[in-house]
Amino acid sequence: MRRLFILLALLASLALLCVVAVVALNTRGEDPLPADMAAPVAPSAAQVERGRYLALAGNCAGCHTTRGGAAYAGGVGIETPFGTVFSSNLTPDPQAGIGSWNAAHFWRAMHNGRSKDGRLLYPAFPYPNFTRVTREDSDALFAYLRSVAPAPTPNLAHQLRFPYDTQAALAVWRALSFTPGGFVADPARPAEWNRGAYLVEGLGHCIACHGTRNVLGATEEKLGLSGGLIPVENWYAPSLTSKREAGVADWDPRDIVALLKTGTSARGSVMGPMADVVFRSTQYLDEADLHAMAVYLKELPASEAATAGGAPIRRDARVMERGGKIYDQRCAYCHGDVGQGALGAYPPLAGNRAVLMASTANLIQVVRHGGFLPATAGNPRPYGMPPFNQALDDDEVAAVLTFVRGSWGNDAPAVGAREMMRR
Repeated sequence: MRRLFILLALLASLALLCVVAVVALNTRGEDPLPADMAAPVAPSAAQVERGRYLALAGNCAGCHTTRGGAAYAGGVGIETPFGTVFSSNLTPDPQAGIGSWNAAHFWRAMHNGRSKDGRLLYPAFPYPNFTRVTREDSDALFAYLRSVAPAPTPNLAHQLRFPYDTQAALAVWRALSFTPGGFVADPARPAEWNRGAYLVEGLGHCIACHGTRNVLGATEEKLGLSGGLIPVENWYAPSLTSKREAGVADWDPRDIVALLKTGTSARGSVMGPMADVVFRSTQYLDEADLHAMAVYLKELPASEAATAGGAPIRRDARVMERGGKIYDQRCAYCHGDVGQGALGAYPPLAGNRAVLMASTANLIQVVRHGGFLPATAGNPRPYGMPPFNQALDDDEVAAVLTFVRGSWGNDAPAVGAREMMRR
């Protein structure tokens, strides 16, 4: 027994030493970045404009600009299961922002996830995706950010629970979940497909929402864009590889471009967090880049989303009756007596895959808090759905959604108390 105890102690000590070694390897500063030996060359107007466009493609303002605040001055709270991470000031202010940085410092943040002083950055800043961005594009982004108005807005301290608030924990996370890399074009694919892959996988960081995350919050790269619940927000980013959810393999590329450009198309519309992406980002991309993204998304490897199985779905007649009455009173005027919707205004509910998805998170969010398309140049006055959280309680929301998911040929499971609790 004593020998076994000693052996276990030795094994535990060895494991601890391994962890310490990993931490030391990941937390020590990298070799000092070489200072620019020559005076920095002023960026050209074309490079600054290119950076402005890339900032839109990456939706940088979405996380680095507070409502009513100075552009790119940071301070946006990004809620995670581990606490709140606050975005940093990216303006050229020398104290609060990145005014003392050079292009190499910025490249290290984008490519390696390290700040100017070598400190590890939290992956709420999606450097696992931005590591694919080219040095040329990183330099253009930096040139643009140097051109915005400096703002002395101080950076806020993150509010994370122990041990997630430590550099040691970040080092372990990086050892398990992150390797700096770069975008490698597929020589077997056309240039347009590769351009779409670069935008979707890199600056667009689509997997940050449309990917599955493990218990440590890292995206499961092997699963790709197979859908995932957005942490804390409780919106479900549907699978882009499944025709049952948000796959676009059978869409005309023009419809995909229209969706990303205007927020609506003949095949569907966007709401929730994706509406913000269209509003702040994709509506400003040029047609060539949007078409490239469409080509890439159409050719994603197909997968099948989870379904309820082959057994017939049993429905509670009383719940269906109650839900039908609520629908007649609250919903039928816009969505039609048989869920047919109104072309160009209100989406049909019969056969709508957003209604039939296994996850009911988005349906509950829309009924409770409303559903609003983005106002874009191509669709400046979109129709929206008002919130019903003040008019319907949880049981009523569950009843009307159960009715919708089980009527007019729809055959999806009921919405119950468990789903309603996932706020």
